[in-house]
Amino acid sequence: MSENEKVSESAAGVRLPADGSLLLSASPHIRTEDSTSKIMLQVMICLLPAVFASMWFFGLNALRVVVLCMFFCAMWEYLWCRAAKSKQTVGNMSALLTGLILALNVSPLLPWWLCMVGAFVAIIVAKQVFGGLGQNPFNPAAVARVALLVGAAKPMTTWAPQAHAFLGLDGVTSATPLAAAAQAARTGGSLAQYNSWDFLWNAFIGNIGGSLGETSALAILIGGIALLLLGVIRIYIPLAIFLTITAFVWIVNAVVPGTTPGPLFHLLTGGVMIGAFFMATDYVTSPVTNLGSVVFGMGIGVIVCIIRIWGSFPEGMSFAIVIMNALVPLIDRMCYKRPFGWNPISRSTLQPRRGEIK
Repeated sequence: MSENEKVSESAAGVRLPADGSLLLSASPHIRTEDSTSKIMLQVMICLLPAVFASMWFFGLNALRVVVLCMFFCAMWEYLWCRAAKSKQTVGNMSALLTGLILALNVSPLLPWWLCMVGAFVAIIVAKQVFGGLGQNPFNPAAVARVALLVGAAKPMTTWAPQAHAFLGLDGVTSATPLAAAAQAARTGGSLAQYNSWDFLWNAFIGNIGGSLGETSALAILIGGIALLLLGVIRIYIPLAIFLTITAFVWIVNAVVPGTTPGPLFHLLTGGVMIGAFFMATDYVTSPVTNLGSVVFGMGIGVIVCIIRIWGSFPEGMSFAIVIMNALVPLIDRMCYKRPFGWNPISRSTLQPRRGEIK
């Protein structure tokens, strides 16, 4: 036993490895009986309130987009596995969940071929080329939404009029509350209507324009709470996002009044709710530690506010998630958990003393 081990054992009553020693152990260290398919199914069930709300407000167009996105995501997953001659992974339901989340991030009037293109980007470009589920650094649905928004801006921003959704009338190119508020702020218009309780209530229940999963904050909140109660996700990322957006918007309006609507407006509109609960919390593309999750969520909140207030796009949730996904390895490296008995080793302790050979 070395001198360092003797000191550690006598001081703490527990035998610890010497400083600088290399420890090897088998992984994974945490095991669970929940299979991938079970977790994916739980998340999809928690998204059902949002799906039903979208069908209530947008009619059969919402169901059409959901079915198409889920079908095309499963199709691309199947074709990739066949082409690569690898084990079929369609059965783990990850592709179906990606398709469902993608559908909730697009317009109810999105053409079928853009649903297919979005599914291709999500499954092939954002997941399979990196090695499949568990190897992708970016959230597939977020990458697909960003690609569609940049490459097909007009179809992605052509919204269905809710009041006549069931009548099958054509959509109209109109501004969402986020775009309208941003335009009003730039032209010096009044933002009072976006801070009114009447508007905030409509945004909460979903009586506003937008993507399928962006309209009803209530439906997403129900699903998000269900995820927390089931233990599928942790509270750190959503809470960090909500608190950061609230603080950032409050500070901006305190320094320069009238710059943007209040915090509740930003929390209840756009993709904040669905992004915080169902996209940013993705196991593969989010940090593994609690501290890292808080840093990750704060970064998303800051980027969302910057894009919404000063950027050229009225919405920034998907952009923020993709950007912070790229920083996850760095966040994990900075916020990793120190093992019991860990002490930082200074450079001097690694240098051999005079007369010693290491």
